[in-house]
Amino acid sequence: MAMMGRMAPLQFHTMPDGRRIAYRHTAGKGPLIVFLPGYMSDMEGSKATAIFARASAEGRACLLFDYSGCGHSLGKDRGGHFADGTLTRWCEEVLALIDNATRGPVVLVGSSMGGWLALLAGIALGKRLAGLVGIAAAPDFSDWGYSDEQKARLAAGESVHEDSLYGPEPTPTYARFWHDAQRHLLLDGPIAIDCPVRLVHGQRDREVPSEISLRLARQLRSDDIQVTLVKHGDHRLSQGADIELLLRQLWSLLDQDKTP
Repeated sequence: MAMMGRMAPLQFHTMPDGRRIAYRHTAGKGPLIVFLPGYMSDMEGSKATAIFARASAEGRACLLFDYSGCGHSLGKDRGGHFADGTLTRWCEEVLALIDNATRGPVVLVGSSMGGWLALLAGIALGKRLAGLVGIAAAPDFSDWGYSDEQKARLAAGESVHEDSLYGPEPTPTYARFWHDAQRHLLLDGPIAIDCPVRLVHGQRDREVPSEISLRLARQLRSDDIQVTLVKHGDHRLSQGADIELLLRQLWSLLDQDKTP
């Protein structure tokens, strides 16, 4: 991480309403690689930093950032608080940071909720989207990921807290986020993305069933889709072999692209 920090110092992009979004960017050849973290995650994770390190070593353009209310974009003097976050808000940040870095082609890599955001941003990017990689992509999790009782509470404006697999603090879902997410459901109809897509999913994922990636593959309009199931893989897919697989999948898309 220290090496990545020297290669790409932390910077901030100011949104029209004043919130400041932390990012790291390295310029280079080819389409811009953009990593989108999962729910309550940030750009310091092993998958993001591995992608950034390889891209930097090869002179490829790459962008990492933290959504408002997350990581380095947390706090009243920066991006605000996590409770203010929604898919709409975070997708606005994704598109703003991309346009701040390039007006050219983009390859999106989305982990878990970041996979949902990658789909929403990819639709908005249109022909600029050169490729998409989903890692345990979780589109529509506001629908299939909660019980009827939880959804009723969220619909009534309550927050829901669930035990976390990764720490002692429960994971919150705020009614603001849930109501907004229900406006962005994708899996019940065709998804207007035509670029090559690679989906990687662990079959021991306790948070996002691997069937979601199979369902997503059926709904995407692209004819160039590959789904890779990792038999012993968990939700994070952050072991050494998992990250090597991710890099192979991503670079297979980059090698297809002829952008100088």
